[in-house]
Amino acid sequence: MSTTTTHEPVGAGIAPANQPTRLMSLDALRGFDMFWIVGADELVKALLKVSDNSALRVLDRQLEHVEWTGFHFEDLIFPMFVFIVGVSLVFSLGRTIERQGRGAAVARVVTRGVLLYLLGVFYYGGFSTPFEQIRLMGVLQRIGLAYLFAGLIFCYLGARGRIAACAGLLVGYWALMTFVPVPGVGVGHFEPGGNITNWVDKEYLPLRKWDGDYDPEGLLSTLPAIANCLLGVFAGEVLKSRAGEGHKVFSLILSGAVFVLGGWIWDAQFPVIKKIWTSSFVLVAVGYSSMLLGLFYLVVDVWKYQRWTRPFVWIGMNPITIYMIHNLVDLNAIANRFVGGELKARYLDPYGDLAVALVSMTITLAICRFMYQRKIFLRL
Repeated sequence: MSTTTTHEPVGAGIAPANQPTRLMSLDALRGFDMFWIVGADELVKALLKVSDNSALRVLDRQLEHVEWTGFHFEDLIFPMFVFIVGVSLVFSLGRTIERQGRGAAVARVVTRGVLLYLLGVFYYGGFSTPFEQIRLMGVLQRIGLAYLFAGLIFCYLGARGRIAACAGLLVGYWALMTFVPVPGVGVGHFEPGGNITNWVDKEYLPLRKWDGDYDPEGLLSTLPAIANCLLGVFAGEVLKSRAGEGHKVFSLILSGAVFVLGGWIWDAQFPVIKKIWTSSFVLVAVGYSSMLLGLFYLVVDVWKYQRWTRPFVWIGMNPITIYMIHNLVDLNAIANRFVGGELKARYLDPYGDLAVALVSMTITLAICRFMYQRKIFLRL
């Protein structure tokens, strides 16, 4: 990872802010997505302790992953980031191909994909943990692999090839899950531990698995994650096209609605399950992501209502950096040094947890703002 003054953070890859192709809406949406990862959920939980508000209760439930089948807002956060990676690579790799040729773009994709994967291994403890506890497949590893393969498909295939690849990944994964028998279980099973994806992880994924014998970011479920990223590529091509702004907004929102509807229809046979990234789950998640992108693009880049997005843009310009900071530094412990202990227990009760959450979020935003204002963006 290196320090650079370019406006191209990890997972972004679009033109500098002073160029006309810069989409503030994309930075803002990425930051909005990361906002829920770096502490917004703690704010909601702290607010619930001081206000038994029905809307907060609903939001709090949405900020928990579903147990297995179904979909909550929390289940959207990760696939939306993968979707945004796909949107962004259209701008970054397209520009690299135009200026330096396909070879340079391929080298860039491979380098970034491998480094993101290795950073993911580091995120989960690297070699500080016993060897058998090293996690080979995780969140950053999945982002790296999805970026790697979607980027290579973008570099080597045209529009029809990309569509065929995306459809093949989604339909092929459905066929594997539906028709390939699980030893001792049979075919067409999607319950925990009884499906082909979990079985492959148990048999062939070495070292640590997040859920015991299998991993929610496992081997086979990487295939639909690549399709998730490719669907972001298609959204990026819509934004990069010469079509009018209204047409772009309409296309993103309408296609998103179609994906959501299609995913829930497919759910009747192939359930929406995040922990194995079913193809129906990908369609639902991408659909919501596309609609949100269309709304952000309309409000931020078309209507130019941008002031409210500043905190999101600060986060969105350094997403992987702030993600790693939250892994390496206990910001809640730092926040407790300001408003914890007896101050929290004796004088801030019942607002103590809220005070800690607010200070922790303030520290996060201060770091992001500091880096943004000084044009410090860390990329792989």
